[in-house]
Amino acid sequence: MIRFISIVLMLGLVLSACAPSSRVNDGSSDGKIYRIGRGDTAKIQFRMLDSVNALRSASGQGPLALDPQLNAAAATHSRDMSVQNRPWHFGSDGSSPIDRVRRVGYSGSLVGENISETYESELETLAAWMQKPDTRRVILSPDATQMGFAWFQERNGKIWWTMVTGNNRPPAQVSDSFASL
Repeated sequence: MIRFISIVLMLGLVLSACAPSSRVNDGSSDGKIYRIGRGDTAKIQFRMLDSVNALRSASGQGPLALDPQLNAAAATHSRDMSVQNRPWHFGSDGSSPIDRVRRVGYSGSLVGENISETYESELETLAAWMQKPDTRRVILSPDATQMGFAWFQERNGKIWWTMVTGNNRPPAQVSDSFASL
């Protein structure tokens, strides 16, 4: 276990050096907000995918593939959490993560969902998710083969992150788990 934690911490330090430095001073506690540009979507999604796959590899799990339908479900939920002004797994229309992945046409099974409300980068958010058993379980689940990752950033800099994991097996074959930070 100590070896695993050491690997995660080293990976976090290495990957944090790769994070974009688009921070601005807005008077928050550390004086900086992580700002995401319009053209940063693919870069951020693939940086998160690479980071998740590095963590999965270190724990003996297979890699995930980025799935556009799961990305769409994650984006919808991130925006909806902002509208509701609360991080939780249910949409303003009462939808669950299962409902959202079905709505975007995902034919596989939902494995889990991680959510977060923060001013931190995607890699800082991933590091925080790895510190909690429920969110770490979603990231490292042996059932997961695909991932969706998206966010919504408010004008004040607050970011609503959503990660959805799934696989291409029929829904009855996988148990679902949901976690938040």
